[in-house]
Formats: sequence, structure tokens, C-alpha cells
Amino acid sequence: MTGLIAVLCIVLITLVVVQIGKVTELATKIRGEQDAQEEANNWSANFFLAFLFIFLFACIASAVYYKNDMLGYGPHIAASEHGPTLDYLFNLTLFFTGIVFIITHIFLFWFSYKYRGRRDRKALFFPHDNKLEVIWTAVPAIVMTLLVVGGLDAWNEVMADVGPDEEHIEIEATGVQFAWTMRYPGPDGALGTKYFKNITPINALGLDFNDEKCLDDIISSAAGEVIKLPVGKKVRVRITARDVLHNFDIPHFRVKMDAIPGLPTYFVFTPSITTEEYRDRLGSLKNDGTPMYPEWHEPYDPEDPESKKRYEEFYFELACAELCGKGHYSMRRIIDVVSEEEWKEWMDDQKSFYMTSIRGTDEDPHKGKLLDIEIKERRMDFNTKVEKALAATELTEKIIRLDHVNFETGSARLTALSRYELNNLFDFLNKNQNVTVELAGHTDNVGEPEANIILSDDRANAVYDYLLNKGVAADRMTVVGYGDTQPIESNDTAEGRQQNRRTEFKILTQ
Repeated sequence: MTGLIAVLCIVLITLVVVQIGKVTELATKIRGEQDAQEEANNWSANFFLAFLFIFLFACIASAVYYKNDMLGYGPHIAASEHGPTLDYLFNLTLFFTGIVFIITHIFLFWFSYKYRGRRDRKALFFPHDNKLEVIWTAVPAIVMTLLVVGGLDAWNEVMADVGPDEEHIEIEATGVQFAWTMRYPGPDGALGTKYFKNITPINALGLDFNDEKCLDDIISSAAGEVIKLPVGKKVRVRITARDVLHNFDIPHFRVKMDAIPGLPTYFVFTPSITTEEYRDRLGSLKNDGTPMYPEWHEPYDPEDPESKKRYEEFYFELACAELCGKGHYSMRRIIDVVSEEEWKEWMDDQKSFYMTSIRGTDEDPHKGKLLDIEIKERRMDFNTKVEKALAATELTEKIIRLDHVNFETGSARLTALSRYELNNLFDFLNKNQNVTVELAGHTDNVGEPEANIILSDDRANAVYDYLLNKGVAADRMTVVGYGDTQPIESNDTAEGRQQNRRTEFKILTQ
């Protein structure tokens, strides 16, 4: 029904227009064509004159009204070190083009009014004027030359890549319908290689895990995850896309670069202000205590007057500036610029994609091996535990579990990878010659208690023999098998039984 009504309305409007045309044609014949033409010229001239003032006023008024929100003035001056260069170039271009726009606008519509067609005058044929030609060719050429030279200078400054030894942080942004996947380097400070043929449902970026630099890379892909950046630190962003053309756009930083499938691009910038400092700018007050920017003091949630103010919830924003599909709007990611110390703390809490999603799976090329990074992490964890135990006063706090000492099922034969944990224990005993320890074995409650005592004792002796062969004196170690008599978890679950099957050592003297 709605469609039918719409069609009928269009037909009716068409009939009205046709009838008006016929009436106008009839009126013209009655009044005379010259009179009608002159009246039409006068109406057009007056409309052009009105348009001159209305349009010019609307352009200037809208620019003033939206300057803080859309043109980068007021509180939204650039938040990066290169931003002021682009803003200056923009303002310089706007100054010259604005003058030309206003003058051309006035001349264009005033000419249409002044020289409208009339019966009492005749148009003058004006063939050529060399002086005028030189003026309106030379002046724009000079201005354009200055703008182009300034633009090239700004381009060379803004688009310069980092030097080979220049300190910076390199991250990667990959656009995909409809999200940004961010990749940070791990402790090694380098991003690993990737190859599109490695892409799988789990490994969406196609990282090559045979490259050691990939093993500690950190990936952030969820829309709600915050992108953290340190203030005052140069950031180089590798920009690419996996499907269609996207655009990496951070307006507050004056950063904008296409993300092109198969053709990596980059952008280098340095955040110059933290998120908190930017919020303070938005929420600043005048000398009389009133808001300098009232629109930022409105409630963040219009339906909840008690919600925080808009400036208190502000974040920098990464968006896609290409119409990449129906879900284009959902590519918004928020950016939080913090101090370098806070950024380092945040990075320390991040887990590598390989260790959390790939390690031990069928896609892991290092399955069954212990990596250097794991050996280092285990050593650091072990050293932290023994330092805490040495400082403890309670005997129960001097018991340290050997989490990575394992045995073949149902036997006292150490697995090959257990040597790394046992080497950590040897290094500790070798460094602290006054320390004596008790080596203890424990089992779950599966099987006969007597058999469990024997198995736990055999496993503790296996650790004893390993340390003895490494050079630890026999009188510094005692061996005890507790069997299933000292569980730390319930034996009613598989997880609990696994926790109870353990090997420990207790610091007796130090």
C-alpha cells in the first residue's frame, strides 16, 4: 500500500508540473514573449543575489559553528608531534583558497544580477586582454607554487621513515571486514614474519612460527580491547589489509593511510599528549569557572543525567575511513595514550599469541620441544620462588614445588624435559652451599597405599640421583616418599589428582 501511494504521489506531482508549464506557456503568449523573458531574468537575478548572501553567510557560520568538532580547532588541536605541521599547511591553504572562494562567489552572483538580460542594453563583445590574462595566470601560479613547495616539505617531514638505529616502537594494523587486528612485538622488540599461505582459522594473520621473532608477538583483535600507546615515543605502524581496501585513520593524531591487500604501507607518528591530559583540555574552565567547551560537560549518556561527563569518557579513536562494507562502522577501536612507565607495565601483562593459542596444538611446529623463551621464564619463576622461600620464617613456606619435573606414567623415570627444572635446582644448590634440602615425592590415591609410597620414594630418589651426578654432596640431601598421605587437592577429580602427583623440595637449613 505504501508503495502504491508513493507512485500515485509521483504521478500527481508530474501532472502538476506539466500543467504549470502549460499555464506558463499560455501566459507568455498572452503577455508577449519579451515581457515574460525580462520578468524571468529579473526573478533569476534577484534569486542569485539572495543566494549570494545566504550561501556565503551559511558557509562562514557553519565553519565557525563546527570548527571545534570537524576542523581541528579549539580543544582538538593535533595530539601528535607532526600534527601541527599538517594543521599549519591546512590553515595556509584555507587562507588563500578562502580569499579566492569569497571573491569568486561575490563576483559570480553579482555579475549574474548586474548583467541580467534586458531589452534596453546589448552585450559587449570582449575578445582579449593580455594584462588581465597575465594577472589571473601569474598570481594563482605563484600562490600554488608556494603551497606545493610547502606541501612537499611537509610531506617529506611527516612521511619520513625511521632511521636504522632510531629508537621506536613498531606495531602492525591489519584491516579485515570488519575489525582491526593489532600486533605488538614482545620482549624482543621485533615483529616476526608472516605469509598469507599460513592463514588458518586460528592463525588469522598467517604468522610463521618457525621465525623466533613471532613467538612472543602479542595480538589484539577484539573490538572492545584498548590499543595502548606510550606518550613521547615514536611509533611506526605497519598497515595492511586481508580482504578489501581499508583506511587506517586516527584523526586526533593527524594519521591517515590506506590499508591495501598485498601492498603494506606504514605511518610514523609520536603521540604528544596522554589521554588524561587531553581530557583535562576538553574539560577546562574559564576564569569565571564556566566550561570553556560546554558541549564536553554534558552527560556521556543523554538518558542518564548522573552519568560521567563526555570529557571524562573521552578516548582517541582508530577508525576505517573507507566504505569497506555494511559493517564499516564497527571497525572503531579506542586508543589510550599513557606514560611510558604505565605502557611498559601493561605490556608486561600481555601474553604472546603463540603461547596462548598455538603452543601444543597441531599448528605448533615446536610441539614436544622446550623453547628458549620457556626455559628463561621457568628459570625466572623458579628463582622467584626460592628467593621467597629463603626469606620465609615458617617451615611450610620453605617448601617449593618442582612444577616441571615429570615422570613417565606409573614409573620413576624422568622425562627428558625435566632436566631444565632440575638444572635450576642444581644451580640454586651450587650457589648456596650452606643449604640442605629434603626431596619429597607425592602421588594421588590411585592404587595401593604401599605401592604409592614406594613409587613416590623412587621418584624422589630419581631427583636425588640426578643432583648427585651433577655434583651435589649426598649429605646435603635427604629423600622422603610420602605416597598419597599429603594431598593438596581433592582426589575426587582428575585435576585434583594431577595436582597431588608432585615432586617438592624443602629448605631445611640455609
